[in-house]
Amino acid sequence: MTDAVLKIENLQTYYGKSHILHGVSMEVAEGEIVTLLGRNGAGKTTTLRSLSGLTPPREGRIEIFGNDTTRWPAYRIARLGVGYVPEGRRIFPNLTVLENLAVPMTRPGPWTVDKVLELFPNLGTRRDSWGRQLSGGEQEMLAIARALLVNPKLLLLDEPSQGLAPLLVREVFRVVASMREQGISILLVEQNARFGLEVADRVYVLNDGQMIHSGPARELAKDEERVRALAGVGGKEDGVLTAKPKTSAA
Repeated sequence: MTDAVLKIENLQTYYGKSHILHGVSMEVAEGEIVTLLGRNGAGKTTTLRSLSGLTPPREGRIEIFGNDTTRWPAYRIARLGVGYVPEGRRIFPNLTVLENLAVPMTRPGPWTVDKVLELFPNLGTRRDSWGRQLSGGEQEMLAIARALLVNPKLLLLDEPSQGLAPLLVREVFRVVASMREQGISILLVEQNARFGLEVADRVYVLNDGQMIHSGPARELAKDEERVRALAGVGGKEDGVLTAKPKTSAA
């Protein structure tokens, strides 16, 4: 594995008195896509919130691009070149597509408004539409486009396929794969285990806030029963393994 752009060691993260992450450690290498799987409430979203500065860990260490960012605020981490697409998209429903794209703090780099509209042609044709008028797939594309305007070297994606039809899921993952070709490292939390494994180089699996598996994504993808046992996926829908409905913020 090449040099790590992200390294976390022994994260202990809490919400109030609730202990969510128990000694979580993992790495993402330069130009790599890493998928983080786990049952509902396993701590996947909390991991991303810890990395992005929204829910700092009480113990442990986070290193991004060689910097100890464990206690850094979110805006300072973003300035390093870390993009974050949270679960639920979090676009502004009362702003237009172009107004949503004007919100993020931009960094110098290849990604501009014109470039992201080229990547997502649907957004280009709906540039003057309100966020609330977009379909779920278009809202997800807008959330990703907004994160790309930070010109990230590391992108954190939280369940980008959630609630999308299979054809739109494939489109989202096509875009994710193309980001790797642009040199962006990606940490992907995904409910759709099959697509998450298909696009990734490596995979980690969380269970009750503890890391229980790590290894090549292709190797795990070959063993459907093990995927079910480790990640808590449900039945097949349209030929795709999907996680059971989410019941916890973690």
